[in-house]
Amino acid sequence: MKSSKSYSLLTDTNILLLLGFSLFLIHMLTNHQYGFHQDEMVVLDNANNLDWGFIEYPPLTPFLARIELTLFGLSLVSARTFSALAQSIVMVLAGLMARELGGNRRTQIVVAVAAAIAPIALIQGAQIQYVTFDFLWSVLIAYLVIKLLKSENPRWWLAIGAVIGLGMMTKYTMVMFVAGLVGGVLLTDARRYLKSPWLWGGVALSLLIFLPNLLWQIQHKFISLEFLSSIHARDVAIGRADRYLLEQFIFCANPAVIPVWVAGLIYYFRNQNGKRYRMIGWMYVIPFLTYLFTQGRSYYLAPAYPMLIAAGAVAWERRLDSLSPDMVRSRLSTMSYTLAVGATLGGALALPIAPINSTLWNITSEVHDVFTEQIGWHEMIETVGGIYTELPESEKAQAGILAGENDEAAALNLYGSEYGLPKAISASDTFWLRGYGNPPPETLIVVGYSSEDVNLIFKQCQVAGTITNLYGVENDLRDPPNIYVCRGPRLPWDELWDRLQRYS
Repeated sequence: MKSSKSYSLLTDTNILLLLGFSLFLIHMLTNHQYGFHQDEMVVLDNANNLDWGFIEYPPLTPFLARIELTLFGLSLVSARTFSALAQSIVMVLAGLMARELGGNRRTQIVVAVAAAIAPIALIQGAQIQYVTFDFLWSVLIAYLVIKLLKSENPRWWLAIGAVIGLGMMTKYTMVMFVAGLVGGVLLTDARRYLKSPWLWGGVALSLLIFLPNLLWQIQHKFISLEFLSSIHARDVAIGRADRYLLEQFIFCANPAVIPVWVAGLIYYFRNQNGKRYRMIGWMYVIPFLTYLFTQGRSYYLAPAYPMLIAAGAVAWERRLDSLSPDMVRSRLSTMSYTLAVGATLGGALALPIAPINSTLWNITSEVHDVFTEQIGWHEMIETVGGIYTELPESEKAQAGILAGENDEAAALNLYGSEYGLPKAISASDTFWLRGYGNPPPETLIVVGYSSEDVNLIFKQCQVAGTITNLYGVENDLRDPPNIYVCRGPRLPWDELWDRLQRYS
């Protein structure tokens, strides 16, 4: 008689994949509520002007956006597909980290859910921004390091190096995560890998992947370093780093799982079972302290929490093994309730689901400005289109649009063709590199400059319109609100362009 085996579809891996797919569906069904965020506008415009580098960030995110635009066209849902997918993969990787650390099915599910409901993770899954993919690469590196330390197979360094290279092509703060990785090697028994050719092969591979952007930076005199320095000084000056410590608890990880990730940090440094993985602990501590003392933004550290949550949940599982069945049921019930509450609150505040100007919208707008900055773009473009239509026919051929911010210029370029608008120019960030056109415009519709600024730049200006939106939402787009028609720059364009350059 032939022996038969039954195979269940509900394997641990399939359950994690099902959870990841569920998160993907949640994002795809909710991410069309408002409009594009100002930073998304810039990514999408850069996708239409691909290069090996941009002043604001490396080229990988615009490249991914270009794929989406080519395959699906320009829409909220399609442009955010890869972001939703990235955070769904993060969810799966978190569960897999728990498995590698010895966690059972229940623990893997807890870790996957706990990592997915972090407010910053939910926000990033609903926008196409470079921070979304930086998050993915950082979590993937942590997973690969756990695989390395568990298997003691140095070949994993090649995979780690490849992902670091992708990370450097996504966001330059990957350097801080790498600093934690290097510190973890030097401060633990992982020093033995310094003799391994696989580690150095991984280093070479990461540099090879990053090389095109490095050459771009050399060609442009490392202009991104100047940009990052300027943005950091601005953020510190306006207090964006003031809540760094607090936001580690309420934003970078869901408040409902604070005990879990704290236990995970302790596990890596104090638990005998975690000694093998102590390097992971340093991969958190070193970037944490670096950002703390250099006044970095809180969300820079967000990708480090899934690896702490994984260890903390495994430690929690092992404590359950020593309890009575009644105590286990009580603890599991408490954990389930806590995660459910955390997911509900996190989703309400971080997913784009609140009706505009509702009570929930007002609460969300007090917590962050991600959604308010998605309002009013089409109204602004329509207003500029109306102003352009009213220009004398003799001026339209030499007319242009000057935007104070790169996001305004990006929005006008993405949607301006519907109104027959010329391409917008801006002296902000990468737009400055693209210049002012040849020949330069003679009549300009000016957006995003104050009355004082336009009168310093041009000989003649008049208010031609005002930026409004249907909901009366106040945001950066309405500051300043007036749109001008200006003529006669006070300086030659080449000199004026250098004076107008700004980082934003």
